[in-house]
Amino acid sequence: MRFFNRITFQTPESVELEFTLAGIGNRALALLIDYTVLTVTLLVFFLCWTLFSTQLFNFFEARNLAIWLIAILFIIAFAIYIGYFVFFETLWFGQTPGKRVAKIRVVRDDGRLIGLQQATLRALLRPFDETLFIGAFLIMFGPREKRLGDLAAGTIVIQAQTPTASATLIISEQAKVLHEQLIQITDLSPLMPDDFAVIREYLQRRGAMSLKAKASLSLKLAEQVVAIINLKKLPEGITPDVFLEAVYLGYQQPEF
Repeated sequence: MRFFNRITFQTPESVELEFTLAGIGNRALALLIDYTVLTVTLLVFFLCWTLFSTQLFNFFEARNLAIWLIAILFIIAFAIYIGYFVFFETLWFGQTPGKRVAKIRVVRDDGRLIGLQQATLRALLRPFDETLFIGAFLIMFGPREKRLGDLAAGTIVIQAQTPTASATLIISEQAKVLHEQLIQITDLSPLMPDDFAVIREYLQRRGAMSLKAKASLSLKLAEQVVAIINLKKLPEGITPDVFLEAVYLGYQQPEF
């Protein structure tokens, strides 16, 4: 659902999450940073390849060697260009160095994290998007700010969520103690902004839920978080609600 420059996803837990579309400005900033990094990388590669080719010519005088070396040069350069976006968007869950600085992220149309297939499709179609600024035109005038790569891969670019404290949340003293323990015994960094958003939405809305629905949803969310942060099980004597409160607090620590 589109409202101005915002979009709403519904999670499998029936929690609605609203995100802001990245916009042409943020995407241009991210691309400028990424292309700066790519340019430096390619210049270093070209320099190394030139030195390698020179040494090769000193040992071999084969016919058509220069043509082969130039062909290989362009193939490797294209692989670096495509591989840069595929590598970072897969490893960093929809972000490249440029997107991380610009605080935007690529996700699937349903809000899930992208994988290797989506990242590869987006990267392969990037040259077409940049031909005659086709991608920029589609982003500015398309209903969901999608370029060709996004249309083919079924992805959308949104602003990354920044965790913020909410005055409507009631955090128990037990959770405050537990969160200090959690940041010592486990790594909360695998939690993504959309994971945090689901936890926050639950904690804000649990007061309006029936006891049965609240117990079911809190346990399901807690089990998912336990799996994400690689805990074997919920801490002994801790309810799912207290655990989720502790994760909420722990996620906002300066280390993350």
